[in-house]
Amino acid sequence: MEAVPVAARGWIACAVAAAAVCDAPALWAGRTVDWATAALIAAVLVAGERLPHRSSVLPVLLTGALLLPPAAAGLAAVPGALAGPPGGRPTWLRRLWHAALYSLAAACAAGVFAGARHLLPAGPAGALPAALAAALALAAVVAVLDAGVRGVRPGPWPAALAPALVHGTTALLAAVLWNSVYGPPAALLVLLPVTLSPRLLDRLRRDRADRRAAVHALVRAVDLKDHYTCGHGERVGRAAVLIGRELGVSGERLEALRIAGVLHDLGKLGVPTRLLRKAGPLTAEERRIVQRHPEYGHELVRGIGFPGEAREAILHHHERMDGTGYPYGLTGHQIPEAARIVAVADAFDAMTSTRTYSRARPVPAALAELRRCAGSHFDPRMVAALSRAIARVGWETVDGTWETAVPDCGNVPPDHGPGVRPDRALPAPLRGGDR
Repeated sequence: MEAVPVAARGWIACAVAAAAVCDAPALWAGRTVDWATAALIAAVLVAGERLPHRSSVLPVLLTGALLLPPAAAGLAAVPGALAGPPGGRPTWLRRLWHAALYSLAAACAAGVFAGARHLLPAGPAGALPAALAAALALAAVVAVLDAGVRGVRPGPWPAALAPALVHGTTALLAAVLWNSVYGPPAALLVLLPVTLSPRLLDRLRRDRADRRAAVHALVRAVDLKDHYTCGHGERVGRAAVLIGRELGVSGERLEALRIAGVLHDLGKLGVPTRLLRKAGPLTAEERRIVQRHPEYGHELVRGIGFPGEAREAILHHHERMDGTGYPYGLTGHQIPEAARIVAVADAFDAMTSTRTYSRARPVPAALAELRRCAGSHFDPRMVAALSRAIARVGWETVDGTWETAVPDCGNVPPDHGPGVRPDRALPAPLRGGDR
């Protein structure tokens, strides 16, 4: 947006005037200022701002605040801000704003650090708290000034101030090395990973966003292909996450479980629609075609860059503990753990959802059926983990009601009994994603 509101222009003018007042003493301080350090800090800030993908300048600003008096620290921040990309028009006004923002933040941080060092003990015991206080002051000034020019309230404060604690420790280490026998090169080596980390994190965020978009598009494609199981993948992903959390899985592995659950039936895109929607029994040849869907799904995701565990779960989620599953007839712990988790989640949602060939079972009855088949079809650990998780948090069924696992397995509709579908090797409740 090229037009800058009048209120924002006034805010910028006040910030520029305040920065000029704070930095002016450095211009006539003469030899009392370490101009070599100030010039090097300014050069590093200019280099950081001119990188193809902008890096974080806050650790360098903070290092300057620990090494220089307030006026010099504020003045050293100006060249980098003026050299950086303006981020919009009018260019000159935005560059002035960035210069004032960084200058005031650096000067304030340097003032806080100097004041804290007088109050705290000498040595590391006082230096670290002083550096952390300076880091919090720098982050607070940046957040308040930025919110003021945007006309919004600053916050949330924990999100704005938390990175400052990391920057404070890093800047203190860099400042110590700067004044040691190792000199500025060693300090810059410390600052380099922290200044470049935002670029790496930004790339990771973009990759995750792209992956979520790909997952969403693939799920929509499966739902359009087989609308009778619309939403099935999302629910299986949610159940797989419940099981994983109960087993202590976290981080990227938990995300892999979610992806595997959501996309476990992706291979249905390679199965003729008439078979997916067929109400009557499948022939042996039709069964063979449907049972190829795990391999189809694995082929589809192999080149997308999904986690290896997710791909394994998609390929093996119809294997059984006794070796009678497909596509490879794996047994026991030959089946990847993620696949054993998704298998339980898949069968559970299939039993608690209405299909063309069966009505939805109550949650307690579905859990009872899973327990009955634990050891032969399913890993007992996964079944027990799902039972514990649902007992604790409940499960929202497809009709929107919230059920909890209570020890009552009665009132099972007669069309869910074993052997109702002679075209399946599994009992009807455990067909899972076969359709």
